[in-house]
Amino acid sequence: MTKEKTGLVILAIGSIPLIMTLGNSMLIPILPQMEKELNITALQASLTITVFSVTAAIFIPILGYLSDRLSRKAIILPALFLYGIGGLLAGLAAAFFNSPYTWIIVGRSMQGIGAAGTAPIAMALTGDLFKGGAQSKVLGVVEASNGFGKVLSPIVGSLLALIVWYGPFLGFPIFCLFSIFLTLFFVKEKKKKKEPMPFGKYIHGLFSLFKREGRWLFTAYLAGATCLFTLFGILFYLSDVLETQYAIDGVLKGFILAIPLLFLMTTSYITGSKIGKNLKKMKFLIILGFLLMTISFASLVFFNALFPFISVLVVSSIGTGLVLPCLNSLITGSVGKERRGMVTSLYGSVRFLGVAAGPPIFGWLMNWSRTGMFLATAGLTLLVALFCLLFIHVKGQAKRDQEESGSIFSRMHQTTE
Repeated sequence: MTKEKTGLVILAIGSIPLIMTLGNSMLIPILPQMEKELNITALQASLTITVFSVTAAIFIPILGYLSDRLSRKAIILPALFLYGIGGLLAGLAAAFFNSPYTWIIVGRSMQGIGAAGTAPIAMALTGDLFKGGAQSKVLGVVEASNGFGKVLSPIVGSLLALIVWYGPFLGFPIFCLFSIFLTLFFVKEKKKKKEPMPFGKYIHGLFSLFKREGRWLFTAYLAGATCLFTLFGILFYLSDVLETQYAIDGVLKGFILAIPLLFLMTTSYITGSKIGKNLKKMKFLIILGFLLMTISFASLVFFNALFPFISVLVVSSIGTGLVLPCLNSLITGSVGKERRGMVTSLYGSVRFLGVAAGPPIFGWLMNWSRTGMFLATAGLTLLVALFCLLFIHVKGQAKRDQEESGSIFSRMHQTTE
């Protein structure tokens, strides 16, 4: 494959998680306006976010299994189409229906199902198409694309809302068409040589995998969920502070929220390009990332002014950017192609649950105690760092039968000692 073709493949794969990330973040700036236009409560408006995340979390394992049975593109392309149609339905309902709220929820549910077939399947697709250091680099691009979507979303959502408040809904199908075009024409999968294994054997293999690798896999899942939980929780807090204490909203608010996300995106890309398949380096960076998050969250107790607060918060974003690409590489490389879709999809589900849980839990913590909120968050990230230290073990000379485990990381060995 030439460098030009490889670049187009990476661009296509990177566009898939970008679309998923737009799903919630692009709507956050328009929620207050939605309440006024539709005459609904804040809870009803927030359900447009919740229904998307919960639906996605439910359907991610299902579509992951189907991607193992069929092919990655056979799931990704219809998922992107459904995602776009759901946004179009919500936008047209808001434009032309007298009581559009129910149809907006239906559209958001459709988008949630579509989102389930995007980023987690893109991770599995990367594992299929790239090996070794190249795989880690592309997974870093995937995570950076995810971060870029988070940076872009509130800004694009605010700009589209300047045209008409439901503009972000109508923007979804346009972005989806771009990703569909790239994936359809530039991503070429190898034809399956074997018939899909029977469902019973597939499930038995998954249980065997989790029995053998469960401690570190569940630790990695917890680490990923924690990163997204703290990220969206802190952003929810910052969004509230910008509006209530500084009277900052609209596009300017979107730009300020994008600052920590920009550091996350940049760190993710650099990390993915440097880790190769060096497991010791991955483990070190995961622990370092969580320690940076712990220091940042604990230090935020002492900062109230906006500029110092953002400066310290950026440290946690750098920590998150160190952790996520390493987790992506570990999880994607831990299992053979025949079950990779399910394993990466379960990881995607727990990440979505982290996103969904962050804002409401941080909202409760904000009402309880600002100091308590930051210290509790720091305690959580420190605990997860300890779990990673204890349950992810690398032994340099350990060997695995690669046909049995399907792992590109033959030097990985997790123990319970």
